[in-house]
Amino acid sequence: MKKITIKVLTLTLLLASFSACKNKATNSKATSEESGEVVISVKKENFLSAGLVEPITIVSKEMSDGSTADCYKIVTSGTPSEHEMGPWCPDNISDDASKGGVWAVDGEMYDIDGEFIKNLGTLLGDDTWMLYDKETGEITKTKTKAECNDAANPNVGEEYKNYCVECLPSYVTGMTHTYYIPVTPKKATKAYLFSKGHPGGGGPDNHERPERPENGERPAGPPPGNNSTIPSNRGLALNGVVFNAPAPVDNILAAYTIAPFDDAGGHINLHEGYHYHAATGVSQKIPQEDNHAPMIGYAFDGYGIYANTDAEGNEYTDLDESRGHYDDVRGYHYHVDKAGSNNFIDGLRGEYAL
Repeated sequence: MKKITIKVLTLTLLLASFSACKNKATNSKATSEESGEVVISVKKENFLSAGLVEPITIVSKEMSDGSTADCYKIVTSGTPSEHEMGPWCPDNISDDASKGGVWAVDGEMYDIDGEFIKNLGTLLGDDTWMLYDKETGEITKTKTKAECNDAANPNVGEEYKNYCVECLPSYVTGMTHTYYIPVTPKKATKAYLFSKGHPGGGGPDNHERPERPENGERPAGPPPGNNSTIPSNRGLALNGVVFNAPAPVDNILAAYTIAPFDDAGGHINLHEGYHYHAATGVSQKIPQEDNHAPMIGYAFDGYGIYANTDAEGNEYTDLDESRGHYDDVRGYHYHVDKAGSNNFIDGLRGEYAL
């Protein structure tokens, strides 16, 4: 009788242990013992499988506060599966908005149609701008991978002055990116704020051409230290495309070039591939049942990222310095900046994987 009792007790403990592990990995909603606030774990099912190079797995990673935590390892192609990439630069000043993308000027997003190119000098108050042939109306733009590489260089040569820079998906085939996002977000003692080096709330993005790690892994957030001013990527869209740091608009315009985003807010460089600089409502989103703004991705600290406005078009007015706030349904989460701001969020409120 004692042997049977021991076996039953052992089996019960094993089942309880298995159940606890399973709940820890899959439960998406918990309550913080310290604050009493709802904490929402990342749901890997929210990511579109078509954008993944391999299934999402859990690995242990060192975090920004020195601890270790379970993180989702997400390997993506960086290619959206739910929308087309491009177009970016129209061919002629007679082209309508369907032939071009968008570009932000002074916080406003403009369609890149022929009229925009024709009137660019007036808009920017500088007659030096002339991105088209006055006789034919043909727009001057990059047409090869080599031209894309040279014109996207921050030290662009005089030969690319007055160019519309367009890098095509065919230039970056086979590229993959690896990111780590904590399974359950952990609020940091103080927010990790991004650099304010460029208009829109961040520093230069990877158009400034850092060396690309051989293993293809990308840093998830800024280096340790809440006072860091070094820019970084902000998070991942649900299609696996990265929410990049603000584009170096000042550098681009100073060279008398423009590098349009497509209607989804993305464009391509040879080091990052396709990436977003604006949330325009085109990429994958998850509607909310209470008229709250739809979810569009996750920040690299595991907190959800939501659109700029609610279902009635109202912006949120109670956001903190990171562009986040709390509610009992979604826990702490972010709302992206307006599309024309060349910005997503202003900081990470939680700890992130190193």
